[in-house]
Amino acid sequence: MRLEGKTAIVTGGGSGFGAGICRRFAVEGARVMVADVNMDAAQLVAEEIHGIAFEVDVSLNGSVSAMAHAAIETFGALDILVNNAGITHLPMPMESVPEAEFDRVLAVNAKSVYLTAHHLVPHMKQRGAGAILNIASTAGLSPRPGLNWYNASKGWMITATKTMAVELAPAGVRVNALCPVAGETPLLASFLGEDTPERRAKFLATIPLGRFSTPEDLANAATFLCSDEASMVTGVAMEIDGGRCI
Repeated sequence: MRLEGKTAIVTGGGSGFGAGICRRFAVEGARVMVADVNMDAAQLVAEEIHGIAFEVDVSLNGSVSAMAHAAIETFGALDILVNNAGITHLPMPMESVPEAEFDRVLAVNAKSVYLTAHHLVPHMKQRGAGAILNIASTAGLSPRPGLNWYNASKGWMITATKTMAVELAPAGVRVNALCPVAGETPLLASFLGEDTPERRAKFLATIPLGRFSTPEDLANAATFLCSDEASMVTGVAMEIDGGRCI
């Protein structure tokens, strides 16, 4: 029960890494708001963990504001925010990515961090405590050709994490990031371009430990970084990548 008595919002909590984090947080004693643009998926996870489902588009100010107010009103206070919701564009030359797709990637992966900070950091500052975890990617550390604007959005998230950590430390708020390698999530096919045995094998050959990351891998690290065990850890971009970035 490493998160006993804690409250948390996990965006993108209806599937993939987010669902894994929600499940582990609940097992560890936290009350969790499963926030997702797909309300059906959010409800399924929330019912499983006895949490709260909330429909949110993290790229929209009004939607994030509603999520923040609902969480504080329901829980009374918020201890943990996990910015997990994210999307990518399909692999292609950088100049071929449509403008609308570029805008959407940056809005979901980058602007969302600004919006959740805008609506929840004042609450954490007032309480003098809080843990924010941004789910970035190895793409922000070791970029791959063909995913240029996705890479850039995750690099932005890593820099934002470190900046937030320095600025919010005096207020007692810690901010960290996780950088997973591609995993068994709904985004895998988009990263690969096409999910085939050949493409999987080619990508796995770049990971020294020889496997994709899993929701459980992310949940293990997230639990540590959001718990009091990590009370001296802030500004970290932890690689959950089986050695890929070495």
